[in-house]
Amino acid sequence: MPIGGPMKFRFFLIILIFSSALFAGKRAITFEDFFSMKRLGGYALSPDKSKILYDVTLPDIDGNTFHRSIYLLDLNTGTSQKLAMEGNASHAVWLEDNSGFLYNTGGQISRFDLKKNSTTEVTAFKPGAANALIRPGGEQFVFVSEVDPNCADPDCMERHEEAFGKRTVKARVITQLMFRHWNRWLEGKRSHLLLADRSGKVLKDLTPGDYDTPPLDLGSARDYAFSPDGRMLAFVRNMDDMVAISTNNDIFLYDMESGKTTRLTGNKANDNQPVFSPDGRWLAWRAMSRPGFEADRYRLMVKNLKTGETRDLTQSFSLSTGEIVWQADSRGIYFTAAEEGAVSIYHSDLNGNRKAVLKGHYLSGLQVLNDHTLLFKKQTAAMPYELFRFDTGTKKMEKLTRLNDALLSELELPRLQKFWFTGAKGDSVMGWIMTPPFFDKNKVYPAVQLIHGGPQGAWGDDFHFRWSYQMFAAPGYVIWAVNFHGSTGYGQDFTDAVSRDWGGAPYQDLLLGTDYVLKNYPFIDAGRLGAAGASYGGFMINWIAGHENPFKCLVSHDGVFDQRSMYGATEELWFPEWEFGGPYWKNPELYEKWSPSNLAGNFKTPMLVIHGEHDYRVPYTQGLQLFTALQRQGVDSQLLFFPDEDHFVTKPQNARLWWHTVHNWLGRYLK
Repeated sequence: MPIGGPMKFRFFLIILIFSSALFAGKRAITFEDFFSMKRLGGYALSPDKSKILYDVTLPDIDGNTFHRSIYLLDLNTGTSQKLAMEGNASHAVWLEDNSGFLYNTGGQISRFDLKKNSTTEVTAFKPGAANALIRPGGEQFVFVSEVDPNCADPDCMERHEEAFGKRTVKARVITQLMFRHWNRWLEGKRSHLLLADRSGKVLKDLTPGDYDTPPLDLGSARDYAFSPDGRMLAFVRNMDDMVAISTNNDIFLYDMESGKTTRLTGNKANDNQPVFSPDGRWLAWRAMSRPGFEADRYRLMVKNLKTGETRDLTQSFSLSTGEIVWQADSRGIYFTAAEEGAVSIYHSDLNGNRKAVLKGHYLSGLQVLNDHTLLFKKQTAAMPYELFRFDTGTKKMEKLTRLNDALLSELELPRLQKFWFTGAKGDSVMGWIMTPPFFDKNKVYPAVQLIHGGPQGAWGDDFHFRWSYQMFAAPGYVIWAVNFHGSTGYGQDFTDAVSRDWGGAPYQDLLLGTDYVLKNYPFIDAGRLGAAGASYGGFMINWIAGHENPFKCLVSHDGVFDQRSMYGATEELWFPEWEFGGPYWKNPELYEKWSPSNLAGNFKTPMLVIHGEHDYRVPYTQGLQLFTALQRQGVDSQLLFFPDEDHFVTKPQNARLWWHTVHNWLGRYLK
């Protein structure tokens, strides 16, 4: 029978009917779907490169909690199994002989034996123990603990912790900044690295003094590393007198034999993420250039530990270095960089010769499996993180885990699409748009603009477990989001553009982006527009409310309302001092210029205000001031206040209330 005859038509008809049936069987995502998805955390490759341990978090909506487990993946067979252990488990670190691993559980560190399928408690240190790092040789490990910095030995630390737990007076006498951070009071304690033997006996504090290791912010579990021979420990800490105004994290080397600590970097800006080369000759790290600026470009630095020579491998690179991993032969480095709403992988040799390895995907957790294979986590707006293997030669990408495939197959999850337009400075600005589930191009839909925080951040093709494109779109909204001037991933000059111009070019970008989507997407109903934002995005919602705008309703989550009072109550003072050119008594003009409180008399647009009581980054009084201004003027408004949340709403039942309230608010004005 000739090609294109009746048989081909029948085949096409069968496929069409089958596809329609599949489409009809799918449904829009619900909160229960969204919050029952498994969340991939960290992972660890075994020393023999045959297996992977990975963390999985499973929300429990009814229990209003989360359960964290560790899974074992066999790279040869592709099979995964959940390991049997009690309680929450995370941050697995392999033993050198591949027989088991150390992990966090119950505020301490335990050991799991893979052959016996059993757990043994390793530490019982009263101040707590977390995030073990095994010293090469396998006889010792270091861990992080919050301790009294005045104590010279572990016994003193335990006595202080016991006394602290028994105190009856809860008052605090505070003598310096900073005294609280993110969502907790610091209580005079410091994070230190302590050394323990295999049995868990705590031997020594390796980072004594009134400093945090790793630092409170601009730091992570990547901020300490052993040299391959175990003789040196690299770590990061900030030794400035007032860390509240300082980003001066430096890298130090601790000699495990002599006990001597040496400062490796003298840079007054932020240095972090030290990584030794496999041959032990080099140390790589990330370095910013401008003191006090948390969103400066990270340069990729390497130092020859024998000669002392230091090189900047990204001198001519406009993007910021993310994660760093050495190739096995120590002759080059793979690193990630945020780029145009994605996270790319690049490679550099030790002379700074650089090439792109993989672009256009949203990745994290980069590791090297072998000479031609990388491991990483990947996500999209329609798929939470999964583990992948990538061949750098063939460019083949293989999915290794399928945590949510069954549930995702039941859901109609729209994809993100990019658009570009001319922004406030005459250059190109990028945005994303997502249509609602079961989109019909012949219909018109209400639309909601999402505004990201930071402000030095960016919307990307990711599956966000708080500000989810899918959850905003599910009730039938078109969603659009603009990476305005100040966003990351478009070069440092673009990122720098927001500083000292909070309500300037970024605001104009949002207006121009709105004009663009209304002109180019005729399925958007211009008479039914809303906008929502958090943190800096909340500030921008408040700023928009003070001007004539096209929105029928607004949602402001943890947004800045008054810049002066914000300065006096937030914790990381380097941030407003950089963004507005110093403290408000030295440069009051910018604090006044970019304070939505000065525009409160113009408020007319209905607004939902959301805040958490334990938000110490943008303290909840900002939300109270905003709500008071709205109510006092008779502007339709609601306050959703969480006494047990911080800058983020994370508890399952609180998250359900958040989405229920936001959907109801949007539906009230846009449906």
